[in-house]
Formats: sequence, C-alpha cells, structure tokens
Amino acid sequence: MTALPTQAYWIAFNKVAGIGPARLTALLDICGSVEAAWKASIQQLQAAHLDKRTLENLLLARRQFDLAAEWQRVRQAGVTVLTWDDAAYPTNLRETDAAPPVLYVRGQLRDEDILAVALVGTRRASAYGREVTHMAATEFAHNNITVVSGLALGIDTMAHHAALEAGGRTIAVLGSGVDQIYPPQNRELGDAIMKHGALVSEYPLGTRPEANNFPPRNRIISGLSRGVIIVEASQRSGALITAEFAAEQGRDVFAVPGSILHPGSAGCNDLIRQGATPFLSVNDVLDQLNFATLTTQAQVRQNTPVDPLEAQIMTILAQEAQHIDELVRRMALPSGQVGSLLTLLELKGMVRQVGGMIYTIRT
Repeated sequence: MTALPTQAYWIAFNKVAGIGPARLTALLDICGSVEAAWKASIQQLQAAHLDKRTLENLLLARRQFDLAAEWQRVRQAGVTVLTWDDAAYPTNLRETDAAPPVLYVRGQLRDEDILAVALVGTRRASAYGREVTHMAATEFAHNNITVVSGLALGIDTMAHHAALEAGGRTIAVLGSGVDQIYPPQNRELGDAIMKHGALVSEYPLGTRPEANNFPPRNRIISGLSRGVIIVEASQRSGALITAEFAAEQGRDVFAVPGSILHPGSAGCNDLIRQGATPFLSVNDVLDQLNFATLTTQAQVRQNTPVDPLEAQIMTILAQEAQHIDELVRRMALPSGQVGSLLTLLELKGMVRQVGGMIYTIRT
C-alpha cells in the first residue's frame, strides 16, 4: 500500500468539527506529528483535553474518512495544500494567533506577497468608494504591493479588478472551498486571479458559501496583509469584522473618510474616531508600513542566502539575546567578522540590535 503524504492527515483533521488550531496544537504536542495524532490512542486523545463531542467526531471521522480518496480529489482539482509544516505557508499569516492549520490554494502564493495590503468594504459601493478603490489598488500594484480582498461584490470586486488591470498581483480569500467560487458573477474574475495571484481558503473542497463561513475568513484577509484599508462600510458592514481582526493581529488599520451624510461611510468615520488612520494617499500607507525597508530586506535576502556562519548566529540568538562579545566567544571568530555578519543580518531584517550591542532575532 502506498504511503500517504503528510498533507492527507492535515486535510483529515481539517474536516473534523471541533478540531481548530488550539486543539490540533495540543494533539501535535502530545503525539509529535500529524500522522501520529490521527492514529493516536484514546489515552493520548484524552490527554489533549478534547471534549466529548469533539472526541466522538474525531473517532467517527477516523472510521469513515477515506484519506487516500480525499487526497486524490485535491490533486485532481489542481489545488495546493499548505500547512503549518510547509515553508511556503504565508509568512504574514503564520505570525498571527490561530492561523489556520490548512490552506487550500488555487493559483500561486509567492514570497513577494509578504508585501500585501487588504482593500475591503461594502457590497453596495458608491461611485466614491469605487473610485477610491480603483485608485488605491492601481497604485499599490504599480508599487509591487499585492492586493488582498474577499471576492465579494462591490469594493472587493473593484480591488481585484483594478490590481489585475494594473498588472499587479491579487489574492482572494473565500468563505467557501476554492472550487466553489462565490458569487457566481465573479467566476471569470476568479479565473483571472488564479493566473496572477491566488484563491485561498481554509475550508475543504466542496464547502458551500454559507453565511457563517465569512466572518472567520476575514481574519485570513487581515492576516495575509501588512495593513488593512476599509474603503467604505456602514456601521453593520462585515468589513468592520476585518478591521477588528486586523487590530487584534497588530496590523495597521486605515479607513477612508467619507461624507457624514452617507450611511455607507458611517463605519469608516467611526473607525477613524476610534483611532484608525485616515486613508488619504497610498504613499502614506507605504511610509507607515515601512514597505521601502521591507522591499530592501527582501531583495537582500534573495540576493544573499544565509551562509553557515549566519545560520550559526541565528541558532544562538534563537535561544536568547546575546551581546556581540558573547557571540565572538561562542563562535571563536574575530569581532570584526562577527560584526559584519550581524550587519548583514540586520539588512536582511533577520536580527535587530536592542541596545548596548545586544542582538536578538527580529520577530
């Protein structure tokens, strides 16, 4: 019998009701691997403190779920599965709490997508909202910034269209399986996004676009991005959920100011009153998010891979911050050479100095 790839076990857990990031982490801590967790004994499952209903769901899934068939289904659909174990899992999203253990991807995620901004807003966009969205997405694309949104009608649709028209990259996060493009009016747009970006979802293939799927997916929109711009939103708009997730994730939140007479701007104006940064220009966003420095760091990392000595420094600093003299002692290298290595790692954005020649890993 052919051994199953590790992704098949991740997919299996993703289909078990009640197994989210926290419970899966507990199982992995106890069992050591996702395959071992799927095959865990009752005692191990109980040690992970699964509640009765979740335990019953998992035991039933292990009896009924055909891992090989589901994995074959994913492969035939041309879908990429990314998990916590994969180096290609998006860096921005990995840094957030409760990042989804599994991402289904149609299209391609790239390293440069670390420079990403979310543009979201109401489905009932005004002419003003559409114009601002088109301008912003176009300028972000011209600055090689990936535009992230949710493929909904209105602001989201305009954001994806404008980014593509400007020759940029865009990512759409779905509240359904990536094989269930919703709304139907955007199927052609979804196909275009797959060629110049990606469709992304945490939901298994075949998942229909049910209403309760959309609020959770908003944390992925904000998690994939360095900053979130709410273009137009009423006081009950789902876009405000994205703003809440962004704030919890430590992302910068921007809101487009609008007329106090227009209900569609009430949510944005309220966000500004609560402390969101007014969106006045794309350059302001680029400056606030420090994208110029991030671009330089990405270029340096790409052009100068980590060598063994750099890796040694990273291993030492992973334990705790160190003074440069301690690094010199432990590496048995001249101080000038260690200093040069640290400078290069700083340029790459991998370490930072916290004062007094003490260095730590940049998180």
